Amino acid sequence: MEFQGFPKIARLSRECIITEKIDGTNTQVCIQVLPDDAVMPTDTPIVAVRGNLLIYAGSRTRWITPKDDNYGFAGWVERNAVELAKLGEGHHFGEWWGCGIQRRYDLKEKRWSLFNVSRWNGEDRPACCDVVPTIYKGDFTNDAVTNAIEDLRTNGSKASPGFMNPEGIVVYHTAGRMYFKKTIEKDEEPKGKWMAERVG
Repeated sequence: MEFQGFPKIARLSRECIITEKIDGTNTQVCIQVLPDDAVMPTDTPIVAVRGNLLIYAGSRTRWITPKDDNYGFAGWVERNAVELAKLGEGHHFGEWWGCGIQRRYDLKEKRWSLFNVSRWNGEDRPACCDVVPTIYKGDFTNDAVTNAIEDLRTNGSKASPGFMNPEGIVVYHTAGRMYFKKTIEKDEEPKGKWMAERVG
């Protein structure tokens, strides 16, 4: 039998980054560099081609296209392919949110906010992209989490200033390389239960 070791455990009292959890739909843009001698792949729907870059759009669970879309995200990726190519090779995850999606945030348009705040900021991100707002960066503590929630509850959304019904926070623990979420309302209940109550 093959030996299987127990994984190393990260220390809890290490750096974390707390960002606003935006209530939209989880999406991704994937950029693939196609070598000169490679054959164009046919197993995954390509949204756009820019030089030797193939650009894909995805929801949380599947690849999407402008004809089989998720709140218009793939169509947006197609229209913004030149700018999005600046993201570079790899999978880039974010939230597609705003007009017509979940809380809507009193917006007349939709926006895409990248999750990786350590990589992207206001200066180097593609012009068509936003970045989820950072509320706290420092050692993980219960107070940091509580204060971030209270900041949103009291002052409203950082992503859409003036919107007073934000969803909550995402805590990224850098040593553990794990994400955790905490909502302002009904955090103790599964999302499906309160979503059904809100809709129905």
